[in-house]
Amino acid sequence: MKYQAIIHFEQDEAFMSSLPAHRTYINDLISKQVIDSYAVSIESQTVWITLNAESKEEADAYLAKSPLYRYWTYVIEELIVYDGQIFRMPALQYN
Repeated sequence: MKYQAIIHFEQDEAFMSSLPAHRTYINDLISKQVIDSYAVSIESQTVWITLNAESKEEADAYLAKSPLYRYWTYVIEELIVYDGQIFRMPALQYN
């Protein structure tokens, strides 16, 4: 099942010092195919993470292990459709 975490955060010096450990954790989840996509807007201080998990509780458990967890407020929503260019066949190009 796929879930979308919509995270809002506030940053300070401690937040910034935790970023390298957080990125290591996120990269690990991406390499394990737990996270499909990860996007951050510094303008709105929002993060969007698409996760593969058996339940909302499992998705929440992944988020709770982030070094930045204490800075977050978030919701997790189950996705019924998840689509994009990366799931499409490449366009044919005639020579």
